[in-house]
Amino acid sequence: MGANVVNERVIMSLDCVAEGAEWLCRHEPRFRRAMQGLPPLPLRRKPDGFAELLNAIVSQQVSVASANAIWDRLRGEGMIAPDVIARASDDDLRSLGLSRQKARYAKALADAGIDFDALRLLPTDDVVATLTAVSGIGVWTAEIYAMFSLGRADVFAPGDLALQEAARLIFELDERPKDRALRDMARDWSPWRSVAARIMWAYYKQSKQREGIR
Repeated sequence: MGANVVNERVIMSLDCVAEGAEWLCRHEPRFRRAMQGLPPLPLRRKPDGFAELLNAIVSQQVSVASANAIWDRLRGEGMIAPDVIARASDDDLRSLGLSRQKARYAKALADAGIDFDALRLLPTDDVVATLTAVSGIGVWTAEIYAMFSLGRADVFAPGDLALQEAARLIFELDERPKDRALRDMARDWSPWRSVAARIMWAYYKQSKQREGIR
């Protein structure tokens, strides 16, 4: 693990998002064109902790609408705390909409004993390494958590299908770039890759008339 001190920029307000968007538009003209006609970019900050990471697991490989419905059921039954999840049976979790696999992932997260306060102090690469050590938490989930719950300004999630499609549209590509290709593209958007993602999700929503991220 790296040093327990983070010297990474954190997105704390809409002013931070605006600063990043201004930098990106100067740096990459296609972002400037993509932003024309878009509504103001959202902050998209979320709390950190167990519930938000469980929420991210719920969102894996399902539509936004389906994820929202499942999460509402879990929250309504109080199934969003580690001790409650640990005591619940697989049938309890499946009755609320989790697949057998996601029920297993939820229990693995509950049993992992992650120190969520300590995560705030770790560099992003170490955050991703810590989270992906838990069964069922992949790189996409860890990067989304770092982006929204920890507010890291320079993290990207190239495995996200909406970001891949937005990249295809904005950069006029013949096909969606795969994870590795989009990760390589995004290096040029540092130190504001999280804001680049916000631009791309907003562009996706406008182009496709549906949300690309919860």
